[in-house]
Amino acid sequence: MTSAARDFESSQDINIEKKMDSSRILDVGFVRLTLVLSIFAGILLILVILQTTEAALPAIQQFGLEFLVTSRWNPVENIFGVLPQIYGTLMTSLVALVFAVPLGIGTAIFLTEDFAPKWITVPIGFAIELIVAIPSVVLGLWGIFVLIPAVRPIFRAINESMKWFPLFGGPAPRGPSLLIVSLVLSIMICPIIASITRSTFESLPRNLRDGALALGATRWETILTVMIPAGLSGIVSSIMLAMGRALGETMVAAMISGNANRINISLMQPGSTITGLIASQFGEAGRLQVSALMYAGVVLMILTLVVNVLAEIVIRRFQNLEQ
Repeated sequence: MTSAARDFESSQDINIEKKMDSSRILDVGFVRLTLVLSIFAGILLILVILQTTEAALPAIQQFGLEFLVTSRWNPVENIFGVLPQIYGTLMTSLVALVFAVPLGIGTAIFLTEDFAPKWITVPIGFAIELIVAIPSVVLGLWGIFVLIPAVRPIFRAINESMKWFPLFGGPAPRGPSLLIVSLVLSIMICPIIASITRSTFESLPRNLRDGALALGATRWETILTVMIPAGLSGIVSSIMLAMGRALGETMVAAMISGNANRINISLMQPGSTITGLIASQFGEAGRLQVSALMYAGVVLMILTLVVNVLAEIVIRRFQNLEQ
């Protein structure tokens, strides 16, 4: 080997070492940056919880746990309770999931399983993702001026034929109701479920589909017995994320729930949610009422935390089953 060749090889080794050093520096820098950002996010979350709890302390000390089981909200007499709002928040979120889950999963299946050519599925997928960008106040106005008049005859027909069923009973529906809120929320959260479920299906190995089809399974048997079980953890995570979005929605709940401070078992009657209560009363609230609204915010954070913890438990269980 000539000296020129040896010099060339040594220079190549030096260049490789320099590239490795620079790459290592970038990796270490990225890890430290993400660590700092994660710590900052955690500190910010703790500060929000502490400040909200501090603002809620007067109401917590005065009302205690009775705040959670009281239905009266009377600022004149300083009597506050959020039981109707807790009921409305949970019911609207759960009913929204009833509508959104099958629609979102079905949309994801349609977009990923070659039911239509790309020139059809690509624009549909793009349009579904654009729904997330629509401001909630616009959807609230759409609910008031378009959805309520459109579904009022349907709701009245259901109410007249199923008065015996508590969820559809009560007086004839006229306008805002918990069911209207649930319908709009389902439109808002459906793209979340569809997008994450679609990504889950696209990330699954192609040989799962091919293997099932090679064994004689039909397309729907492949989807129901192979694809959905294989992507169950991603589907569940999308549902839980969508539920968290529904629990925290404010403007839609404030605009079309009716803001009725009572528990109506019937979904076709006006109701209220925690976010709607805070949005509608915070601007004119006195000192104790502000504290009570902060207490309601703490309750909502606890509900959201419980949902997230349950989601993590369920996702890990399904991941263990998949393995």
